[in-house]
Amino acid sequence: MSKESKIYWGVGILSALFMVGSFFTPHEANRVDDLPWHIEHPAPDLVRVFGLTLGVSSADEAEQHFKEHAEPSLFKAPDGKMIAEVFFEQVDMAGLRSKIVLTMDVPEAELKGMYERGLRMGATGSGKKITMTTEDIAYMRTRPISSMSYLPSSYVEDAVFLKRFGQPEQRIKESESGLVHWLYPQNGLDITIGAGQKPLLQYVSPKDFDKLVQPLLASGEVLK
Repeated sequence: MSKESKIYWGVGILSALFMVGSFFTPHEANRVDDLPWHIEHPAPDLVRVFGLTLGVSSADEAEQHFKEHAEPSLFKAPDGKMIAEVFFEQVDMAGLRSKIVLTMDVPEAELKGMYERGLRMGATGSGKKITMTTEDIAYMRTRPISSMSYLPSSYVEDAVFLKRFGQPEQRIKESESGLVHWLYPQNGLDITIGAGQKPLLQYVSPKDFDKLVQPLLASGEVLK
């Protein structure tokens, strides 16, 4: 999943800054579970964010909570790995529009079956997208969410993340892109920032955090 490009400077930045300010400033009209730093732990290995518990809540529950249409998709990466995702094009929470991508916990055998039953296949920038059958889409919607990616519509300063999340336990810089990952393993959170781009916040279960970190360590540099 590629990151979006820089926002345009000019008149538009004023409204963007206003939205970011209202989003990252507490307001009585904001629901607590609409805030990205409001992370709960119903159990030691569970993360609850945006009113959804990873590993427990389903795509159907996410659609009801966000009050937006969910678009399920199946992707096949060049290395053959298949990923089931549910995409929300626009979610309005706490005064800021955002995109949200859910990765669904679907057994490998089921992913293979979905691929074989696929109705159409199209090329994407990072592999192939498979159009699934109605039955497979309905099944995917019932599966638990394994990870969540949250993309705010506006640029956010690093200082805002420090204020809301505190110092990360570790920072890893990608060698190729220069993007930096701020890692908070206790909350299963990876914040990707840098190069003047909009941030990407990814939430996973703490027990799965090593799976997220190991590829970064293999191709990146730990910052002091």
